[in-house]
Amino acid sequence: MTSQQILPVDSFDLSNLDFWSEPLEVREAAFRTLRAERPLAFYAEPDLPESTIPIPAGPGYWALTRHADVVEASRHPEIYCSGRSGSTIQDMPAELLEYFGSMINMDDPRHSRLRRIVSAAFNPRMVKSVEDSIERVAADVVAAVAPRGSCDFVTEVAARLPLKVICDMMGVPESEYDRVFHCSNVILSAGDTEYVPEGDDVLLAFMSAAGELTALMHDLAAKRVSDPTDDLTSALLHANVDGESLSHAELASFFILLLVAGNETTRNAISHGLWALTEHPDQRALWAADVDGVAPTAVDEIVRWASPVIFMRRTVTRPTELSGQPLAEGDKVLLFYNSANRDESVFADSHRFDVTRQPNPHLGFGAAGPHFCLGAHLARREITVMFRELFRQLPDIEATGPPDRLRSNFINGIKHLPAAWSR
Repeated sequence: MTSQQILPVDSFDLSNLDFWSEPLEVREAAFRTLRAERPLAFYAEPDLPESTIPIPAGPGYWALTRHADVVEASRHPEIYCSGRSGSTIQDMPAELLEYFGSMINMDDPRHSRLRRIVSAAFNPRMVKSVEDSIERVAADVVAAVAPRGSCDFVTEVAARLPLKVICDMMGVPESEYDRVFHCSNVILSAGDTEYVPEGDDVLLAFMSAAGELTALMHDLAAKRVSDPTDDLTSALLHANVDGESLSHAELASFFILLLVAGNETTRNAISHGLWALTEHPDQRALWAADVDGVAPTAVDEIVRWASPVIFMRRTVTRPTELSGQPLAEGDKVLLFYNSANRDESVFADSHRFDVTRQPNPHLGFGAAGPHFCLGAHLARREITVMFRELFRQLPDIEATGPPDRLRSNFINGIKHLPAAWSR
């Protein structure tokens, strides 16, 4: 089967986690079918693992698979809200909202308030400091593995750059890096047994990991209140916009969001990037011939190709209609970015990896609207610098085996990817 083929529209179920373990070409064919035949398809909600945390069964959801529909829903938060959950199909119980009640799960005016405070902390001096750090960290990460000739590219290269940049930016000590890495893996694991052992309570594992990160940030915040430094934690604690600042709980939720959105997604984009360049040597040669000149389009193509975040959820606030489909108040809609980024009506030859693609209105950072990714500039910078260092220090690096993919319907994750190069 190729990604140009389609599957019978009733032969697959997006809510079945087994679907997300199918080969990529099968999943691509399924979404091609939906875009062509049923762009707003209705599905029952996925089964949840047994847990001591009660989550009631939900009414189901509409899957938005066309680029235009995802953009339309993103531009109208007054109709498609995030407040009941932006990142989970089920409504989050209070126990989880305590940790995951970040901007991604908010609507205005609270969303705007937090975004203004966070944006104020990212002043030009802070941004310059972070950008300088990216250059330094990327060079060090690649240099550390260079003499060996091979590595697990995900854990030893792709994950190390965003993890260190974010932890350094927040002032998290290096002794805590492994714990932060483990906790972020658990939170986004979707119950993958590599991170949550079979038989364990998955939701409790999520809560435990989030609780560890929250405690870490509370301790750090307490120190920064009395002894501020030049890190982002200090800047966020002391940022004041119209007399408002972040509470420690809001700071902890933001830290979890930053790890999830800024660490996991960037590492997966970098990992997918190496796999794509290995699979498409002509595109690799094109980029290698003009590393800095091709980088802007290549990086956006990697983000489109990878679509690290598969979907976000919105809830309909009033009766409306989308592409001819009536929607009722309370209906859930899932914005499938992975499908929108393959929409044939928007992207010429959409199933071709093209490092010079222009224009490229991908939705890998979300669509225009209040929830467009706050860290898009940072992510682009990290991906750009990492591949520049790879071309410079390990010019013949390539994946030597297929990626070990995360079993998830939310994150298009790669857990491991063997890579080798000439020493």
